[in-house]
Amino acid sequence: QAHVVESGGGLVQAGGSLRLSCTTSGFIFLDYSMGWFRQVPGREREAVARINWNSAYTHYANSVEGRFTISRDNAKNTVWLQMNNLQPEDTAMYYCAAGQHYWELQNMKADYWGQGTQVTVSS
Repeated sequence: QAHVVESGGGLVQAGGSLRLSCTTSGFIFLDYSMGWFRQVPGREREAVARINWNSAYTHYANSVEGRFTISRDNAKNTVWLQMNNLQPEDTAMYYCAAGQHYWELQNMKADYWGQGTQVTVSS
């Protein structure tokens, strides 16, 4: 059974940093691209960042480009999202997901999803 578990969320002041972790099990991590997504209540979930299986390709939403960095360690079955210079508009529930097709992650097409970790940025 596949498991995707996010951690590292919390409350931070504007300009601060957080590092989200996503640990996985129950599937062959190397076979999957990974993505981070976020959602605010009442709004659609949006793709934040994605990374392909060997870290050769990454993509970021325009709103986080230059501030967020996605990375992965295939030996640890883990993906991270380093978030710097956080702003109040980054406040959301952040989700990690695994998908077999890198390009489809942009459209929220993933095979396994975590339960999310809350990030709150105060002004």
